Amino acid sequence: MANHFSALKRARQTERRTARNRANTSRLRSALRELRETIAKGDKQAAEQVYRQTVSALDKAIQKGTLHDKTASRYKSRLSARVKALQ
Repeated sequence: MANHFSALKRARQTERRTARNRANTSRLRSALRELRETIAKGDKQAAEQVYRQTVSALDKAIQKGTLHDKTASRYKSRLSARVKALQ
């Protein structure tokens, strides 16, 4: 365990940041899972609505540094193709 004041402060900051990053990642993964489940059900209107929410979650993940912008762009492209492929 850290002994210096600055090291103790760093440990506290790391705990807070880790919790925040974990929450952001969890929120994003939940949104992606929800969209994939909706697509699997085959309801196109519901999938389009959930897709918009998922894109918003991806954009927020970019802002918060959880995802790289090109990674999120790739997710959006693949998910939109799956939504469009629904009948």
